[in-house]
Amino acid sequence: MRVVIALGGNALLRRGEPLTAENQRRNVAAAARAIAAVAAQHDVVITHGNGPQVGLLALQAAAGGDGWPLDVLNAESEGMIGYLIEQELSPRLPGRRMATLLTLVEIDPADPAFARPSKPIGPVYDETEARHLAAVRGWTVAPDGKGWRRVVPSPAPVRLIEIATIRHLVAEGFVVICAGGGGIPVARSVSGALYGVEAVIDKDRTSALLARDIGADALLLLTDVAGVYSGFGDAGAELLPQIPVGQIPGLALDPGSMGPKAAAAAAFAQGGGIAAIGRMEDAADILLGRAGSRIIAGNNA
Repeated sequence: MRVVIALGGNALLRRGEPLTAENQRRNVAAAARAIAAVAAQHDVVITHGNGPQVGLLALQAAAGGDGWPLDVLNAESEGMIGYLIEQELSPRLPGRRMATLLTLVEIDPADPAFARPSKPIGPVYDETEARHLAAVRGWTVAPDGKGWRRVVPSPAPVRLIEIATIRHLVAEGFVVICAGGGGIPVARSVSGALYGVEAVIDKDRTSALLARDIGADALLLLTDVAGVYSGFGDAGAELLPQIPVGQIPGLALDPGSMGPKAAAAAAFAQGGGIAAIGRMEDAADILLGRAGSRIIAGNNA
């Protein structure tokens, strides 16, 4: 099978953990173990989130002056995380060739998402600190779980610029790491030239587009929770092992976290592929339907 594995930013950096090299390397090692269990038997393409990382890079850049735009920081985080994944995955898949590819993703500059920033990036703050930073730095902030975070525009991915290269690498047997953080957001000018955009594309939406465009059989969206729950956060929350696409709107999933994952999984499942959400550590069992939540086409289970 050809499998796209999308690692959530919170799977690479646990909620509440400081973004240190040691913490990230430990979490990437855990991700590599999970990926290797799938890649040992299947062709794998890996994508990953970058919300915590790109937000910290933005803070570091701003501390030295005006800072770098988000498209450049997306590229920086793609290289950093891809390097760590390759370093941890290579010893677990001896003889397999790997490639990390900086991936430009075209968006529509008229996307209404630019008027409604929604993608959380950077550290978690309490409400008082978040509102202070918003006033000082000109940020938009919003609740994220029990804390608050900076939010930025998250336009829909339209086209992966390097899709032909990705297809070629996959056909040649490479384990490909690409479209990190949803890809580097670019738009096309009237002359046809590409230019960077101040945004962060949702990684799961890009992963679903990628999976479709390379003819993947399965899309695994891996995060730090066991799957999709009804009543998540409540005492009676229930894990849903199988969810018809038509029932997703009625679950009222968090638009800042599980909502986009379920929507991306639904988009891929409607095309006939396997789409599932669950814990990073359970990747092999999720693919087999023994863990996580599988999204299926239709309205009824």
